[in-house]
Amino acid sequence: MFTLRQIRYFQALAEVRHFGRAAKRLNISQPALSGQIAQMEAEMRSTLFERGPNGVQLTSDGELVASRVRRILAEVRELECLADRSASLLGSRLRVGMIATVAPYMLPVLLPALAEAFPRLECQVRESITGRLMDDLRNGEIDCAVVALPLDRDDVETLPLFEDPFHLAVPAREAATLPDPIPVSELSRQKMILLEEGHCLRAQSLDICRTAADPELSSLGATSLTTVLRMVAGGLGATLLPEMAVADEARSDDIAVLAIGAPVPSRRLVLAFRPSSVRRADFEALAAIICQSMDKSYAAKP
Repeated sequence: MFTLRQIRYFQALAEVRHFGRAAKRLNISQPALSGQIAQMEAEMRSTLFERGPNGVQLTSDGELVASRVRRILAEVRELECLADRSASLLGSRLRVGMIATVAPYMLPVLLPALAEAFPRLECQVRESITGRLMDDLRNGEIDCAVVALPLDRDDVETLPLFEDPFHLAVPAREAATLPDPIPVSELSRQKMILLEEGHCLRAQSLDICRTAADPELSSLGATSLTTVLRMVAGGLGATLLPEMAVADEARSDDIAVLAIGAPVPSRRLVLAFRPSSVRRADFEALAAIICQSMDKSYAAKP
């Protein structure tokens, strides 16, 4: 029978794939870690890690164990939160995920607001794409995540945050030839530059563009809005820009930002978390302060 200590040791080694670095993370000696892993392998009667000169790799049996270990440790963290449920609201550590098209624009106003309202809170933030954040959430590596709908997942619960309208960013030298606000139908006349695969903003942009009689889509792509907008500034095309990003990303004199006519397309942001979590009150408090810091109204989900 595995001990919780062995499970945690296994998880650390599975993550860093190196005995020395895993031992350092766990603050134990490398022989102690090796001994515990060896005991697990003896119990399993199987090799869990393939040893090499530069580190280790999970074997097929190790992968099976790893998937279960992640779920076990997620439940352990829920138990720890349950034991601490009498603590003050947002009074301990909270690990928050954010999609990459939200984090740069929300964090500068959210973190100071959290520090002022909840000085005991230790907030850790992970930025990534939606799919990875949902996996991290399921595995208990983060507690909640700010993402955009739709999620198409039945293993998460969400609290509504706010609508974030889209604008059209175009090369400044072309702005005078375009109506402002620009009708959605006019997007068909624009060469649209999108983020790379995996970003939800790409999918949302594609959905909007499909209503515009199949506009020309650039084969160019980027991993950040900042890079996309540099392409726009260079005259390579146009892009859809969330309202929260306008102030930070559209400062260049080479970019013009146009409003889009009604019905204005937008993305709906939510705070996602595991239905089994005992921290709903914390998430509701976080959702409220997110909206407050972004100057949006918050209506709690019944």
